Amino acid sequence: MHPSPNPRIITTNQILRQEYHTLQCGDIFIGRLRLKTTEEHLLLDLVERGIILFPSALSQHLCRSKVFQAHIFARQMLPLTMPVHDQHDMLETVNLYQENGINRVVTKLDRKNAGMGIHLWQNVEDVFSQATLGSLPFPFVIQPFAENSRDIRVIMLGDYIESYARHNPNNFRNNLHCGGQSTPCDISGEQLDFCRQVMGRGKFPYAHIDLMIVESGETFLAEINLRGGIKGAQISPAEYHRRVEAIHRNFLSTQ
Repeated sequence: MHPSPNPRIITTNQILRQEYHTLQCGDIFIGRLRLKTTEEHLLLDLVERGIILFPSALSQHLCRSKVFQAHIFARQMLPLTMPVHDQHDMLETVNLYQENGINRVVTKLDRKNAGMGIHLWQNVEDVFSQATLGSLPFPFVIQPFAENSRDIRVIMLGDYIESYARHNPNNFRNNLHCGGQSTPCDISGEQLDFCRQVMGRGKFPYAHIDLMIVESGETFLAEINLRGGIKGAQISPAEYHRRVEAIHRNFLSTQ
C-alpha cells in the first residue's frame, strides 16, 4: 500500500461521505467522524485502506462505547469492572462477584452519556434477573459500587490542563447534568501521569478524563472522551475550540 503523492486533507463529514470510495492511502481526515450506531465498521475500513484519521480511529471508537472502554482500559479501571455482552458474560460475572463478596454494583449502559445510563443495584442477582428478562439491554458495563469515592474531571488540551471535582450531595451520579456541583481542584503528578498513560493507550490527542478516587486513595479511570461538557470548567467555549483547532493544525504540520 503506497501513499498518494498528493494526499487530500478533508475536514468535513459531508465531503468525507461524498468522496468515501475515492479516498486513497495517505489521505487525511481531521475531526470526529459522525457515525450511526451500526456504522463503526467504517473506522476499520478507513484504517485498513491507509486513510489517516485525526483524532485516531481508536479514540473515536472508544468515545462511542463504554463497553469498548472497559475492554481496552481494564487495567486502569476499578478492579472487577466487566464488559457484559450477553447472558453468558452475565452469569460469569454473577459467579465472580459472589465469589469476591461484592454486593452493591453499578451498571453503565453502553451509549448513554451525562450520567443518564448509570444504575445502582443492591446486588448482582438483580442485574442478572433484569438483563435476562430483557429489561436491561445488552451490552453494558458492570462494576462494584465504590462507596464514598471522589469524582474528578480532567481536561487535557495540549499544554492546557484543568481539573475540577464534581460532587452531588443528593445523588451518587456526580455529573453536572444530574445536579452535581463543580469545584476547581489540583491533581497530583502521579494522577497526571496516569491521565497521559490512558490517553496514550487509547491514542487520544486531547481528552476529557473522569477519574475515580476511592477511599484508599487509589485513582482509577471512570471514563474518557475526546470532548464533553465544559459547564463546570474555567475554560471558555471559544478558548476550548481555539486550542482543539491548534492541536489539529500542529498535527497537519507534521504530515
